[in-house]
Amino acid sequence: MRKIIIYTDGGSRGNPGKAAIGVVFCNEMGQEIKKFGEYLGDGLTNNEAEYSAVIFALKKFKALFGKPIAKISEVEVRSDSELLVKQMNGEYKIENEKIQKFFIEIWNLKIDFKSIKFKAIPREKNREADRLVNEALDSNSASQTLF
Repeated sequence: MRKIIIYTDGGSRGNPGKAAIGVVFCNEMGQEIKKFGEYLGDGLTNNEAEYSAVIFALKKFKALFGKPIAKISEVEVRSDSELLVKQMNGEYKIENEKIQKFFIEIWNLKIDFKSIKFKAIPREKNREADRLVNEALDSNSASQTLF
């Protein structure tokens, strides 16, 4: 495994509100390898969910493929969050203390990889990750309103 593309998305209904993430792992030819949607909980902002998706993706990569593979892998994280991408690329300052903590966690996770690049993409190119976010949010809402 040389290069992997990871599509990430985070969403919050209410902002802050109920939040979830979506992550899609693809090979360098764009073919899906794995995908995940996970409910995060209540009281999170959209930006916190976006950062949580990247943290989840990097940790999940190491859990699935191992640290030795991570060390030789080039990862491209694609997100429709321009804020996240510009902050991770050092183009925007991070003034929010919670986001600073997320940034530091990602920065420390980056050490385990050969390289990680962050790329902003249009929302329409992130549909599957977005679908996973909404699916996680919908299934959580449905389970809470059954009784």
